[in-house]
Amino acid sequence: MPQPSISRSSSPSDGLPFRTSQDFEIEKTNRNNSPSSARRRTTMPMPQVDNDLAYRSAVSTMLAASTRLSTISGLIPMDSSQLVLFFRTKSGITHSLDFPIDVDFNTPPALDVLIAACRPHQTSAFNDYSDHESLFFPPNFPLTTSLEIANLPILDAIRNTLFPRLPQGHYLTVTRDKLEVVVKGGRMDPQPLRSDGRVATIAVTLPVRFHGGKFVIRDALGHEEVYFGRGGKDGDMEWLAFTPDCDYRVETVTKGCRLTMLYGVYLRTFGPTGVTEPLINPSDKFLDLLSHVLNMSKGQRIGIYLANEYAVNPSEILAETLVPMLKGGDNVIYHAIKLYELVPELHWTAGGYIWPVDRTVEITEQGQQSSPGLGLAGLSLLDPPHRRSRGSASPAVRGAFAYNGSARAGSVSGSVYSDSDEGIVDTVTFRVKQSGAIPLAETDIIILNDYNNPNAPIGKERVPFVVGGELDKLVVKTLIVISP
Repeated sequence: MPQPSISRSSSPSDGLPFRTSQDFEIEKTNRNNSPSSARRRTTMPMPQVDNDLAYRSAVSTMLAASTRLSTISGLIPMDSSQLVLFFRTKSGITHSLDFPIDVDFNTPPALDVLIAACRPHQTSAFNDYSDHESLFFPPNFPLTTSLEIANLPILDAIRNTLFPRLPQGHYLTVTRDKLEVVVKGGRMDPQPLRSDGRVATIAVTLPVRFHGGKFVIRDALGHEEVYFGRGGKDGDMEWLAFTPDCDYRVETVTKGCRLTMLYGVYLRTFGPTGVTEPLINPSDKFLDLLSHVLNMSKGQRIGIYLANEYAVNPSEILAETLVPMLKGGDNVIYHAIKLYELVPELHWTAGGYIWPVDRTVEITEQGQQSSPGLGLAGLSLLDPPHRRSRGSASPAVRGAFAYNGSARAGSVSGSVYSDSDEGIVDTVTFRVKQSGAIPLAETDIIILNDYNNPNAPIGKERVPFVVGGELDKLVVKTLIVISP
């Protein structure tokens, strides 16, 4: 893979997947609520790669995949030997099926009874009633398992990932749908979209040994994700969820028998309403996309903006505090990075400045300057973690703002202030520096963006501050920084 090197070009129109400059974005609360961008621009480093088109295409594809989530998967932390399937056939006899099952070693009689009671899918490519059809257990026959989906945090994982903007007061419920069976030599053709009001479908691969039988999900745009039904090392079972605009199929089972339990997920409300191990696993395809970008960025520190907003105040909490709250594509990217044994860091950033991982955005009025120990030249994001501890940087000094320096369009002295954007940017710049932030241009961080979608969503948080008796809000973004 080509290895990018840093270039100091600052032209924003070259089409590379990097943001070359930044402006302070300030929301004027009491001035017609019109956001303004301060005009002091800061140049940021850009890499020079052997194949710019390939690099920016790889970045664009990876970022687009993170915002196009329609499916997600994970493992159920349950010993498969504790799972039992109960069902009743047309004869009225109730049977129980214990797991795990290896049909090549010993086929339980109850499994033969279950298969015999199944019906073929109407979409089956086979016209006869042979053992090579894809089957489903009749939904009018009693069927249940000792696995209770509602008692597991799977619905929370689905809400957090597939529906990150679901308003408060909306809840996800789950109902058993059907059991699908594909025996050796059989496959399942694409199943039609469901129109029963569901917002997602959950598929749980039951612990029956099989080979082949890949579960392929295709979204409305034709993008496909492939799942293999692999369980965990402790007998954990794979689950996956996908939105109703997707269809799915099962490729040929070459050995054994594949049993899949499907559940419908529905949206319910009570009326008109407006860091531990993750519960999800990024798909193999997304990991390949991320791996391609990481290989092409070898030797560089790269940054990716969070796409969602989390309604926090960056002046009160560290950016790292957002890790348990991450949702949507932010969650997928963060945990995918960790699977490569890299250490992603979350940083606050605004107007071409970035705060160290252990600093908050403290831009309230200050009565005195920070101590000399917090010189900007001495604060580097490249320092090792033990040098970036809280003890290595002086905290921002609180009190009344009394800086008597001059500004291009106004001056600040106590509460006297000339209402001007240029005056605001000087005031904000001074406070930002005093809070410990350093210019992004002085770091080696390369910020990636989707050149195919320049208006891609970027999450924004707000920090309120007062200038001249007026309450404004500084817009702050969150950056995932990945070190080589």
